[in-house]
Amino acid sequence: MNKKIMLSLLLGLLSGLTLAFLFGWRPGTPHAAESTVATQHAERKILYWYDPMKPEAHFEQPGKSPFMDMELIPRYAENLADENPNAEKNEGFIIPSGLTRNLGVKFGKVEKGVLRPVVEISGSVGFDEHAVAVVQARAGGIVERAYPLAVGDRVAAGAPLADVRVPEWYAAQGEYLALRGEPQLAAAARARLLQLGMTPAQVATLEKRGAPNAVVTFHATRAGMLSEFDLREGMTVVAGQTLARINGLDAVWVIAQAPEAEIAGLNVGDRATLQFAAFPGQTFTGRINALIPELDRETRTLSVRIALPNPENTLRPGMIGYIRLEQAGGAERLLAPTDAIIATGKRHVVITVADGGRFVPVEVTPGREAGGKTEILAAALSDGERIVVSGQFMIDSEASLRGVLARMDGTKAGAMRETRIHQGVGTVQSVDANEIVLAHDPIPELEWPAMTMPFALAKPELGAGLRAGQKVRFYFVQLEDGAVIERVESLP
Repeated sequence: MNKKIMLSLLLGLLSGLTLAFLFGWRPGTPHAAESTVATQHAERKILYWYDPMKPEAHFEQPGKSPFMDMELIPRYAENLADENPNAEKNEGFIIPSGLTRNLGVKFGKVEKGVLRPVVEISGSVGFDEHAVAVVQARAGGIVERAYPLAVGDRVAAGAPLADVRVPEWYAAQGEYLALRGEPQLAAAARARLLQLGMTPAQVATLEKRGAPNAVVTFHATRAGMLSEFDLREGMTVVAGQTLARINGLDAVWVIAQAPEAEIAGLNVGDRATLQFAAFPGQTFTGRINALIPELDRETRTLSVRIALPNPENTLRPGMIGYIRLEQAGGAERLLAPTDAIIATGKRHVVITVADGGRFVPVEVTPGREAGGKTEILAAALSDGERIVVSGQFMIDSEASLRGVLARMDGTKAGAMRETRIHQGVGTVQSVDANEIVLAHDPIPELEWPAMTMPFALAKPELGAGLRAGQKVRFYFVQLEDGAVIERVESLP
């Protein structure tokens, strides 16, 4: 009997040792779970706990989040900057190089240079209003003949337009011819013809002919297009009546509307290059010849007038041109890649790279932008300083989580976080016109675990057709007051 008891105890002891060995226990070591926890705590110092939905709120103890139905997540001291409070206050923060590579961070430099902004707009071709000729009747008469012309026709300089009988001129011509033997009287008669409206050329023709002519031919005074012509045989004209209006075509104007924000550097005489759909690959060059003083109050644009040579008459009024206005360069300033500047709504910030791989946010005052570069009007930056060009929004999120950027002006952490589109996959729990509740999978980029939570809908129609139990892919932005879904796609 004693042997049986001893055998049972021995078998129990062996079973216990086997199970303990399988679960990680070794002689002389603590329990596996306790060992793992101890090792983690020894290697990684916990600074505080936080809710990834509200990373600006810090908690001293683990537990349930007061904001969401989820456990708080620990924030570990990953580097010396986290362990040293002074580093966060004055020297920025450090992100491990491996994480920096995973974020796709790229760097650029601040450089001195002269920015030459370029304004790109479109405009419509019109007539050069400086090249307009008006043909008028200088005396009353009757149209004997109207030449076969119409509005829109091209005419050459000197082309006949109409033959008009002018009775008043006929008697004056006879008087002048009769008095040619009397120099003083002839001079007076000639002056009378000019006063009646005859031109010196017409008087010279009269002298050659030696006989009065009651019918006078009116000619085009310049080459161009007839924009006004309404003469018919037999009609009566009066002195001062417009017989024709001719617009020259050797030069044209292009009228464009420049946005108010881009007009500061525009000046009369600035060079303009234009392209037209009718002439692919061909570039036309002109100059700004006027900036209309008044700004359009409705469109907030300024009319820019560009004079363009048109010797071949290829450009036609009504065409649309794509214009590139090259502004004169200003003073030499610090220039930073435009992509490096984070616009927060209240200020602009760039993230610089200091010694030791620290990322330091610096507030800047941006100026004009052109060619991917932006003038820096004021900032604690220097020529050649390295800055983050790509991936800075991920760094910004990390910095906001730690409160670095927020301390620049005492605002709450996360205030400078850029609104970006995130995506996730989840199952619909409930939906109405304004909100959808999703049981979603983990979202690594926001450090969100799998959980069930409500999302606001940007538009009520986003929830149309969705039902409980349906699997969806959703795209959302994380705002200060919660997550807002911008797009939803059904998944099989």
